[in-house]
Amino acid sequence: MSRLSKKSPSVCTDMPLDNTDICSKLHLLKQILTSCFGPTGRLKQVHNNIGGHVVTTSASSVLLSSVSSSQPFINLIKTSILNHVSRFSDCGLFAAVLCLSLIEQIKKSALRESVAIRVNNYLLALCTSYLQREDCGCRVKLDFCSTQNLITLARSVISSKPACVLTEPETLHISKLAVQAFLLTVPCSSPGIVSFGRIVTVPVEGHSVLSSEVLPGLLVEMPDGLSEEDKPLNPLSVVLFSASLAGDISELGDGVIEAHPDVDTDSQILGQLLELGRQVINDEVKLFMCQKVIHPVLQQYLRSHGVIVVERLGIALMEPLTQLTGAQPVATLHTTIPPKTYGKARDLCIKHFGSKTMLHLFPLGESAICTMILCHRNQTMLNELKVVCQTAEHVLRLTLREPFALVGGGCTETNLAAYVRHKSKSEVPETASVLMCSQTEYLLGVELFCCALESAARALEHDGGSSLIDLTHAHRWMLPADAIKETMEESLGFCGCGLVQSSPSKKWTYLNTKYSDFCPSPVFKDTRVQPRVLDSFTAKLSALQVAVETANLALDVKYIIQDMN
Repeated sequence: MSRLSKKSPSVCTDMPLDNTDICSKLHLLKQILTSCFGPTGRLKQVHNNIGGHVVTTSASSVLLSSVSSSQPFINLIKTSILNHVSRFSDCGLFAAVLCLSLIEQIKKSALRESVAIRVNNYLLALCTSYLQREDCGCRVKLDFCSTQNLITLARSVISSKPACVLTEPETLHISKLAVQAFLLTVPCSSPGIVSFGRIVTVPVEGHSVLSSEVLPGLLVEMPDGLSEEDKPLNPLSVVLFSASLAGDISELGDGVIEAHPDVDTDSQILGQLLELGRQVINDEVKLFMCQKVIHPVLQQYLRSHGVIVVERLGIALMEPLTQLTGAQPVATLHTTIPPKTYGKARDLCIKHFGSKTMLHLFPLGESAICTMILCHRNQTMLNELKVVCQTAEHVLRLTLREPFALVGGGCTETNLAAYVRHKSKSEVPETASVLMCSQTEYLLGVELFCCALESAARALEHDGGSSLIDLTHAHRWMLPADAIKETMEESLGFCGCGLVQSSPSKKWTYLNTKYSDFCPSPVFKDTRVQPRVLDSFTAKLSALQVAVETANLALDVKYIIQDMN
């Protein structure tokens, strides 16, 4: 057929950022993502034009995965942001908003793309160096002797997603559970190579969020017909199969199967399964678990001998079960089971959560496996809460690599912008010479970079208020739309991160106005005042780098060649 139809020529688009259609799509993408940013961000409903499942979210991981575009230039930026989110889970919207703002600012100016790329790279290195300094004005060291900052960090992640629809007590409850679950997955006294545990999430629809809890050990679906009276003596010997035990010939593998016409293959396979059952009974196995399906006859045979049978576990539970019990998954039914593949469980009990009945397994010794029971009123809220809790778990785990956080609420962005403006103007002739541009071009590039950072900070406001910056610490402040100028100091209260309180001696200016450059003063470290909003240091630093590098890549694209076949 391919020989009969004429091949369509490829479409070549030169200078994509000069293309009106591409620029309008970039602007629309920026508007969509900016409107989702922060705790008061607006929700988005994504569905296709022929119906199907509707996704309600404000999370970048869900939103960008759900939105498709026929424009390769848009997909280039989207893929870059999604790659960051897949590695760090957090700060995807920040990366996207900063990247698109930087592209938009530069295209509106008269700055050459090649100069903008060099200036951006220089300023990115300046920001990275500043954020890693001990005296950085927006970095907070995390103290693992106290859970306060860890709860604040988890709470900042959870409260940033309004689709979860959580009250203040519910947000705090889930934040504490996220920290509790994280701490349970960190092994206390493991000699040799340290292996972190896993958090298995069990969603329960139709119950209050405050009913959510974290349990050490692992919960699996309850087998039919099991009761408390059937519980065997402790400890339990466990066997775990990754191969299907359904007895299907298709499960025997690829290739040609030759069978004698007088041989009943079904009876042969069933006989082999029952032989397997006899072995585990002789080896005194009390818990028989399988990732896939178990033949009903084998199930009945095992249960008649007092063995608890659990099937259809799914691949997601295999690794946690291996860590919890020490059992090695058996991948075939054609050989005898080696004794070293058996595991142990200290105990089991039956738990009830709403309409769900679960089997709770306890480890024989110390284990870093726990289960988080997540409850919410409906499926949409529950799905978003599950995504957010997984993000919080990842963010907390990143603190083990770098035990720092950045102040949130837009304060890091404004602090960085003020620092870059001040620092970059100290050696203008030398820097412009190194970057092979004029001093005017260099200063314009600095201003555009700082304006993009401030745009990301302003994107947190969605209710008609104004964003301000104080001229002392360079933190972001939010002025409500109905605030009166005479009572402005009272209306401001605390800065975005909650670390600085307003006072008569402070001066502010609007973020979208010009102000004299100054070096931000560090905030006095008063132990009684702790930040109310924190961002992941590792995730945000990566997001900053991804945003600038992706913007540079977009500015450097001169042609798009698209195969239309």
